[in-house]
Amino acid sequence: MDLGAITKYSALHAKPNGLILQYGTAGFRTKAEHLDHVMFRMGLLAVLRSKQTKSTIGVMVTASHNPEEDNGVKLVDPLGEMLAPSWEEHATCLANAEEQDMQRVLIDISEKEAVNLQQDAFVVIGRDTSEKLSQSVIDGVTVLGGQFHDYGLLTTPQLHYMVYCRNTGGRYGKATIEGYYQKLSKAFVELTKQASCSGDEYRSLKVDCANGIGALKLREMEHYFSQGLSVQLFNDGSKGKLNHLCGADFVKSHQKPPQGMEIKSNERCCSFDGDADRIVYYYHDADGHFHLIDGDKIATLISSFLKELLVEIGESLNIGVVQTAYANGSSTRYLEEVMKVPVYCTKTGVKHLHHKAQEFDIGVYFEANGHGTALFSTAVEMKIKQSAEQLEDKKRKAAKMLENIIDLFNQAAGDAISDMLVIEAILALKGLTVQQWDALYTDLPNRQLKVQVADRRVISTTDAERQAVTPPGLQEAINDLVKKYKLSRAFVRPSGTEDVVRVYAEADSQESADHLAHEVSLAVFQLAGGIGERPQPGF
Repeated sequence: MDLGAITKYSALHAKPNGLILQYGTAGFRTKAEHLDHVMFRMGLLAVLRSKQTKSTIGVMVTASHNPEEDNGVKLVDPLGEMLAPSWEEHATCLANAEEQDMQRVLIDISEKEAVNLQQDAFVVIGRDTSEKLSQSVIDGVTVLGGQFHDYGLLTTPQLHYMVYCRNTGGRYGKATIEGYYQKLSKAFVELTKQASCSGDEYRSLKVDCANGIGALKLREMEHYFSQGLSVQLFNDGSKGKLNHLCGADFVKSHQKPPQGMEIKSNERCCSFDGDADRIVYYYHDADGHFHLIDGDKIATLISSFLKELLVEIGESLNIGVVQTAYANGSSTRYLEEVMKVPVYCTKTGVKHLHHKAQEFDIGVYFEANGHGTALFSTAVEMKIKQSAEQLEDKKRKAAKMLENIIDLFNQAAGDAISDMLVIEAILALKGLTVQQWDALYTDLPNRQLKVQVADRRVISTTDAERQAVTPPGLQEAINDLVKKYKLSRAFVRPSGTEDVVRVYAEADSQESADHLAHEVSLAVFQLAGGIGERPQPGF
């Protein structure tokens, strides 16, 4: 490790005084002008992680679902997963180190993690925004002697895919953008050929790309799958601002269509977020009412279809759906009671869902915000491929469908493009309209609020964030409030990024859900050190 060169380069990427950042589920996130030093240092960290794991590591420069003036960076571990928790701590420590402490922190990380500094390192880099910030990552990689490949403009899930391909010796797919397009499109086209429905009603989709990278990549990919699906792109980045009044986060939060998209009744529409790792669907009914189909209903459609295929080929594989406390109670009941699919709950944050989903032969996970995928164990992939060759006609057809579905998922990460193609294929195969999909179950009315507090750390939780442990008396107060309403539940959890407490409530009517959310907010304000104005009723 050439400490002199690192010190010299680091001075060119100086850290602003007093800036403290935390590596979270979405990596580092802040205003773009404050991130140059972080990018350089994440280049350094990626090299150390690559040396330690003897694998390719990914670095993604992305604003994600945040406003245009923000930016961020996340590291991708060897099998396309999010960075290991112990290395998240190293990332936070390195990003916040003062210039004079940089050498010591790098040596500390190397010693704690037993990094062989003589080991070769290889880092792949992608970006959906700033080339300048991407160059800062490259500076960090090269000063520590790492090799790199810069993929340039990619969606976040595409970089996860590249890392996974490279570290599995091409078994998962070719580590090129063409390889990604071909793998997914081939599986999609083969699947939709099996669909018995005809006409355009199942074959046309309006896509809001949040003025992000998804528009560019869908345009490049479109001709590969156009015989199975026609997509019409909106908010494609030609004029609007990234994630402004559009995108999956906006549609989910505001329960209304994005700006710049006209919707006729019963037209199928979806929205990506800025880096194309989330997707939500929606439509207007004949009366002009807006209907959102979020991650819960996406998980339900996918897991139900997978279970039907398994039943058809006679395979009794271990399938599970993983949700967070934010999943609508109706979705959980439908999966458990109607589809007889086991459901598990984890803490909020896609890394927690991903980790739990890996415990099953087939694990389907989606956050309500539309971030998710399905994971298939290697043993399952082998079994399904063998079944597709050995079974009699009808069963072989179902096994072949399952094989295509496996190829269609980007199992390294939640991927809006991959998920969109899976959903479109399933709707076509089952002959379902968007309204029929929506009618599988009716969401319980719900309300999300936030309460400003002096210190969010006064709230601690257990049971996948569904029960408050501290402050004393808060959970008892919530329990008493919940008893007043039918089909109700409520929970509170501290924000991961700001001093607010997030409140979720659901009940049998919107009025009841609103009242319950307000009353729980008051309990939080009184018992957890609320500041500013007391929560007011009305939304």
